[in-house]
Amino acid sequence: MKKRSKKYLEALSKIEKGKAYTKEEAIKLVKETSVSKFNASVELAIRLNLDTKKADQQLRGAIVLPHGTGKTKKVLVIAKGDNAKKAQEAGADFVGDTDMLEKIEKENWFDFDVMIATPDMMPLLGKLGRVLGPKGLMPNPKTGTVTTDVTKAVTDVKAGRVEYRTDTFGNVHGIIGNVTFTEEQLLENLNAFMATILKVKPSTVKGDYIKNIAVSTTMGPGIKIITNSFDN
Repeated sequence: MKKRSKKYLEALSKIEKGKAYTKEEAIKLVKETSVSKFNASVELAIRLNLDTKKADQQLRGAIVLPHGTGKTKKVLVIAKGDNAKKAQEAGADFVGDTDMLEKIEKENWFDFDVMIATPDMMPLLGKLGRVLGPKGLMPNPKTGTVTTDVTKAVTDVKAGRVEYRTDTFGNVHGIIGNVTFTEEQLLENLNAFMATILKVKPSTVKGDYIKNIAVSTTMGPGIKIITNSFDN
């Protein structure tokens, strides 16, 4: 059994076992129960009543949080001509086409967090699927990273766009900020994330859609939120 630090146990003592809190209480508690010395991320975990063996119950998408995530992401855009120029103007960190793809393939270069590509470049990206896929870097139309509107795509990432997708068990995880954010900022980001998840509820879901919601800091304990806190 993993031995918990004194700080973690102190944080845990502030949380009532088995209790689900209002979203306001949970956000207040998540800031109070951060145990790391660094500026910890605030993470959201949602357990959904989904059968991910069914294609229509596999959720994947992206959302631009009102206050971002507190992290600056490096963006690589694979595009040519005008689109490459627009990507540079929008503030992409790296822009190129075959030269960048060769750099990834030959030098094992991954000094970026998000890759955006125009549709015409996708055939060239195919052979890199084996290395980009496992790292979660393969551009995808569902997350807005395969697009002709590179300006919007780059701007969104820089503004704090986060991707989400269900795992095999129907769980969705995401970062909604860090512990230096105010309670109001975290709450607004949480509301925006949950609104998106509710909006993409598959029509084939039977029974309760949301089974469990919890927030935590990077190394802190989980705090349950009342599941109907986000009902319209």
